Amino acid sequence: MLDVDHGTYPFVTSSSTVIGGALIGTGLAPRHLTGVLGIVRTYTTRVGEGPFPTEMLDGEAEMGQLIRERGREYGASTGRPRRCGWFDAFATRYAAEINGFSSVALTKLDVLDALDEIKVCLGYNLDGERCDSLPSVSQDLRRVEPVFATLPGWKTSTLGTTEMDDLPPNALRYIEFLSAQIGVEIGLVSTGPERSQTIIVKDSNVGRWLAR
Repeated sequence: MLDVDHGTYPFVTSSSTVIGGALIGTGLAPRHLTGVLGIVRTYTTRVGEGPFPTEMLDGEAEMGQLIRERGREYGASTGRPRRCGWFDAFATRYAAEINGFSSVALTKLDVLDALDEIKVCLGYNLDGERCDSLPSVSQDLRRVEPVFATLPGWKTSTLGTTEMDDLPPNALRYIEFLSAQIGVEIGLVSTGPERSQTIIVKDSNVGRWLAR
Protein backbone atom coordinates (compact mmCIF):
# COMPACT_ATOMS: atom_id res chain seq x y z
CA MET A 1 0.00 0.00 0.00
CA LEU A 2 3.08 2.26 -0.08
CA ASP A 3 3.73 1.78 -3.80
CA VAL A 4 3.91 5.08 -5.67
CA ASP A 5 1.47 3.87 -8.35
CA HIS A 6 -0.69 1.28 -6.60
CA GLY A 7 -0.65 2.49 -2.99
CA THR A 8 -2.61 5.01 -0.93
CA TYR A 9 -1.32 8.09 -2.74
CA PRO A 10 -0.13 10.62 -1.57
CA PHE A 11 0.78 8.62 1.55
CA VAL A 12 3.30 6.44 -0.29
CA THR A 13 7.01 6.04 -0.76
CA SER A 14 8.83 7.48 -3.77
CA SER A 15 9.44 4.18 -5.55
CA SER A 16 7.71 1.07 -6.81
CA THR A 17 7.52 -1.55 -4.06
CA VAL A 18 5.66 -4.20 -6.08
CA ILE A 19 7.25 -7.12 -7.95
CA GLY A 20 7.63 -5.04 -11.12
CA GLY A 21 9.87 -2.62 -9.25
CA ALA A 22 12.02 -5.48 -7.99
CA LEU A 23 12.58 -6.67 -11.56
CA ILE A 24 13.54 -3.17 -12.70
CA GLY A 25 15.86 -2.63 -9.75
CA THR A 26 17.71 -5.92 -10.10
CA GLY A 27 17.71 -6.11 -13.89
CA LEU A 28 16.14 -9.57 -13.82
CA ALA A 29 14.24 -10.34 -17.02
CA PRO A 30 10.54 -11.12 -16.34
CA ARG A 31 10.80 -14.43 -18.22
CA HIS A 32 13.12 -15.73 -15.47
CA LEU A 33 10.54 -15.16 -12.75
CA THR A 34 9.22 -18.52 -11.50
CA GLY A 35 7.31 -17.43 -8.39
CA VAL A 36 6.43 -14.53 -6.11
CA LEU A 37 6.52 -14.81 -2.32
CA GLY A 38 4.44 -12.23 -0.49
CA ILE A 39 5.50 -11.44 3.09
CA VAL A 40 2.82 -10.28 5.52
CA ARG A 41 2.41 -10.10 9.28
CA THR A 42 -0.43 -11.80 11.15
CA TYR A 43 -1.63 -8.26 11.83
CA THR A 44 -1.24 -4.96 9.97
CA THR A 45 1.12 -2.05 10.64
CA ARG A 46 1.73 1.33 9.12
CA VAL A 47 4.37 4.01 9.71
CA GLY A 48 3.47 7.68 9.49
CA GLU A 49 0.31 9.24 8.11
CA GLY A 50 -2.24 7.78 5.76
CA PRO A 51 -5.55 5.89 5.85
CA PHE A 52 -5.54 2.74 7.98
CA PRO A 53 -9.02 1.15 8.13
CA THR A 54 -8.18 -1.63 10.61
CA GLU A 55 -6.09 0.47 13.03
CA MET A 56 -6.66 -0.29 16.71
CA LEU A 57 -7.94 2.99 18.13
CA ASP A 58 -10.17 4.24 20.96
CA GLY A 59 -11.40 1.15 22.81
CA GLU A 60 -8.76 -1.01 21.13
CA ALA A 61 -5.81 1.29 21.85
CA GLU A 62 -4.52 -0.98 24.64
CA MET A 63 -4.68 -3.94 22.27
CA GLY A 64 -2.67 -1.97 19.72
CA GLN A 65 -0.05 -1.19 22.35
CA LEU A 66 0.11 -4.86 23.36
CA ILE A 67 0.71 -5.88 19.73
CA ARG A 68 3.30 -3.12 19.35
CA GLU A 69 5.27 -4.28 22.39
CA ARG A 70 5.04 -8.00 21.67
CA GLY A 71 5.94 -7.49 18.01
CA ARG A 72 8.59 -4.83 18.71
CA GLU A 73 6.90 -2.57 16.21
CA TYR A 74 9.25 0.39 16.27
CA GLY A 75 11.15 1.90 13.34
CA ALA A 76 14.57 0.29 12.91
CA SER A 77 16.35 3.61 12.29
CA THR A 78 14.06 6.20 13.94
CA GLY A 79 12.57 4.18 16.79
CA ARG A 80 9.19 5.66 15.87
CA PRO A 81 6.27 3.46 17.01
CA ARG A 82 4.35 1.80 14.20
CA ARG A 83 0.57 2.01 14.04
CA CYS A 84 -0.96 -1.42 14.58
CA GLY A 85 -4.23 -2.91 13.38
CA TRP A 86 -6.01 -6.15 12.64
CA PHE A 87 -5.11 -8.25 9.59
CA ASP A 88 -6.64 -6.69 6.48
CA ALA A 89 -7.50 -9.57 4.15
CA PHE A 90 -9.16 -7.18 1.70
CA ALA A 91 -6.00 -5.09 1.21
CA THR A 92 -3.82 -8.20 1.21
CA ARG A 93 -5.93 -9.77 -1.51
CA TYR A 94 -5.40 -6.58 -3.54
CA ALA A 95 -1.63 -6.87 -2.98
CA ALA A 96 -1.76 -10.53 -4.04
CA GLU A 97 -3.50 -9.58 -7.28
CA ILE A 98 -1.11 -6.72 -8.08
CA ASN A 99 1.98 -8.85 -7.41
CA GLY A 100 0.73 -12.26 -8.52
CA PHE A 101 1.66 -14.01 -5.27
CA SER A 102 2.45 -17.72 -5.68
CA SER A 103 2.65 -18.18 -1.92
CA VAL A 104 2.61 -16.13 1.28
CA ALA A 105 5.05 -16.04 4.20
CA LEU A 106 3.05 -15.24 7.32
CA THR A 107 5.24 -13.71 10.02
CA LYS A 108 4.90 -13.08 13.77
CA LEU A 109 2.29 -15.70 14.58
CA ASP A 110 3.64 -15.85 18.15
CA VAL A 111 2.74 -12.17 18.71
CA LEU A 112 -0.94 -13.16 18.79
CA ASP A 113 -0.45 -15.88 21.43
CA ALA A 114 -1.80 -13.66 24.23
CA LEU A 115 -5.09 -12.69 22.54
CA ASP A 116 -8.51 -14.07 23.51
CA GLU A 117 -10.04 -13.12 20.17
CA ILE A 118 -8.59 -12.05 16.85
CA LYS A 119 -10.30 -9.93 14.20
CA VAL A 120 -9.80 -10.17 10.46
CA CYS A 121 -11.04 -7.53 8.02
CA LEU A 122 -13.00 -9.17 5.20
CA GLY A 123 -13.95 -6.03 3.27
CA TYR A 124 -15.06 -2.39 3.47
CA ASN A 125 -18.37 -0.58 3.47
CA LEU A 126 -18.45 2.90 1.96
CA ASP A 127 -21.55 5.06 2.30
CA GLY A 128 -23.54 2.01 3.33
CA GLU A 129 -22.49 -0.17 0.38
CA ARG A 130 -19.93 -2.99 0.23
CA CYS A 131 -16.83 -2.15 -1.84
CA ASP A 132 -16.20 -4.50 -4.76
CA SER A 133 -12.59 -3.36 -5.02
CA LEU A 134 -10.13 -1.35 -2.98
CA PRO A 135 -10.99 2.38 -3.14
CA SER A 136 -8.42 4.18 -5.26
CA VAL A 137 -8.81 7.54 -3.52
CA SER A 138 -7.22 7.97 -0.08
CA GLN A 139 -10.08 10.25 1.05
CA ASP A 140 -12.50 7.36 0.50
CA LEU A 141 -10.24 4.97 2.40
CA ARG A 142 -10.45 7.29 5.38
CA ARG A 143 -14.24 6.96 5.36
CA VAL A 144 -14.65 3.23 4.88
CA GLU A 145 -16.02 1.00 7.63
CA PRO A 146 -14.16 -2.31 7.87
CA VAL A 147 -16.22 -5.50 7.99
CA PHE A 148 -14.71 -7.90 10.53
CA ALA A 149 -14.87 -11.59 11.31
CA THR A 150 -13.85 -12.57 14.85
CA LEU A 151 -11.91 -15.77 15.46
CA PRO A 152 -11.00 -17.36 18.80
CA GLY A 153 -7.43 -17.05 19.99
CA TRP A 154 -5.33 -19.97 21.18
CA LYS A 155 -3.80 -18.61 24.41
CA THR A 156 -0.85 -20.98 24.04
CA SER A 157 2.75 -20.25 23.13
CA THR A 158 3.66 -20.94 19.51
CA LEU A 159 7.16 -19.47 19.90
CA GLY A 160 9.73 -21.56 18.07
CA THR A 161 7.26 -24.07 16.60
CA THR A 162 8.67 -25.63 13.42
CA GLU A 163 5.89 -28.05 12.39
CA MET A 164 2.32 -27.18 11.41
CA ASP A 165 0.96 -30.21 13.28
CA ASP A 166 2.41 -28.85 16.52
CA LEU A 167 0.41 -25.61 16.38
CA PRO A 168 -2.71 -25.17 18.54
CA PRO A 169 -5.92 -25.99 16.62
CA ASN A 170 -7.15 -22.37 16.70
CA ALA A 171 -3.81 -21.14 15.32
CA LEU A 172 -4.16 -23.61 12.44
CA ARG A 173 -7.72 -22.42 11.82
CA TYR A 174 -6.53 -18.79 11.80
CA ILE A 175 -3.85 -19.56 9.19
CA GLU A 176 -6.30 -21.52 7.04
CA PHE A 177 -8.87 -18.71 7.32
CA LEU A 178 -6.37 -16.08 6.17
CA SER A 179 -5.31 -18.24 3.23
CA ALA A 180 -8.93 -18.68 2.14
CA GLN A 181 -9.67 -14.96 2.43
CA ILE A 182 -6.66 -13.77 0.41
CA GLY A 183 -6.94 -16.61 -2.11
CA VAL A 184 -3.29 -17.64 -1.84
CA GLU A 185 -1.61 -20.55 -0.07
CA ILE A 186 0.43 -19.84 3.05
CA GLY A 187 3.68 -21.69 2.52
CA LEU A 188 5.77 -20.35 5.40
CA VAL A 189 4.88 -19.33 8.95
CA SER A 190 7.27 -17.45 11.24
CA THR A 191 6.94 -18.27 14.95
CA GLY A 192 9.76 -16.11 16.31
CA PRO A 193 12.55 -13.69 15.39
CA GLU A 194 15.18 -16.37 14.66
CA ARG A 195 15.54 -18.06 11.28
CA SER A 196 15.20 -21.43 12.93
CA GLN A 197 11.77 -20.44 14.31
CA THR A 198 10.04 -21.08 11.01
CA ILE A 199 7.49 -23.53 9.66
CA ILE A 200 7.88 -24.57 6.02
CA VAL A 201 4.72 -26.11 4.60
CA LYS A 202 6.19 -29.04 2.70
CA ASP A 203 3.44 -29.42 0.09
CA SER A 204 3.43 -25.69 -0.72
CA ASN A 205 5.26 -23.76 -3.43
CA VAL A 206 7.76 -22.62 -0.79
CA GLY A 207 8.46 -26.22 0.19
CA ARG A 208 9.00 -27.16 -3.45
CA TRP A 209 11.26 -24.15 -4.08
CA LEU A 210 13.48 -25.04 -1.11
CA ALA A 211 13.58 -28.71 -2.07
CA ARG A 212 15.15 -27.98 -5.46
